[in-house]
Amino acid sequence: MVKEPLILCMGSACHQLGVYEVLPKLQALIRDYQLDDRLILKGSFCLETCSDGITMKFRDQCFIKISPQNIEEKFVQEILPAIQSVASCC
Repeated sequence: MVKEPLILCMGSACHQLGVYEVLPKLQALIRDYQLDDRLILKGSFCLETCSDGITMKFRDQCFIKISPQNIEEKFVQEILPAIQSVASCC
């Protein structure tokens, strides 16, 4: 199975907003939900959504306003369903 990229913006605006606190939490969530074999976490210099807070992208879907405080909630409510819907349809 080919791993799909989950892209986390690492640009300067996201850096200022705490992306380096989000990163280890996101890595743990991927492990906790046993997605290591399906996803590869990649950094991007800029996803060009600087005014929307820390941003992640999976396929063509962007997830915005991520913070160290809400990453788990965002992952469970928004990102995980997007990843799981891909698995169920393909």
